[in-house]
Amino acid sequence: MNSGALLRYRVMAWVTGVVLATSCLIGLSFEPWAVGDPVRQWLWTAHGWLYVLYVAVSFHLSVTARWSIVKTLLVLLAGTVPLMSFVAERRVAHDEHRRAAGHQASGHAAATR
Repeated sequence: MNSGALLRYRVMAWVTGVVLATSCLIGLSFEPWAVGDPVRQWLWTAHGWLYVLYVAVSFHLSVTARWSIVKTLLVLLAGTVPLMSFVAERRVAHDEHRRAAGHQASGHAAATR
């Protein structure tokens, strides 16, 4: 596993998730969050561009880690559902750390034979 690819994915998942959640809260236009249209437009545009980066980083990790097509698509779509990128990031990080620990254990077992 490429730890740099995993770190880039985790950062982009959080950034994309925070901007999407903020955009949704402000987009609802509740009185405490009532801001102008320019702020809403800026946030949605920022989320769009950040999502493009999220897709690129996620796809790179999926190729590096050799994920299935289904897992790749689900992780890519997680950036479009509010708060789901946080869930996906936690799951991906857990799976990748567990997979790396398994590879280290099998490598250590092979070296001791």
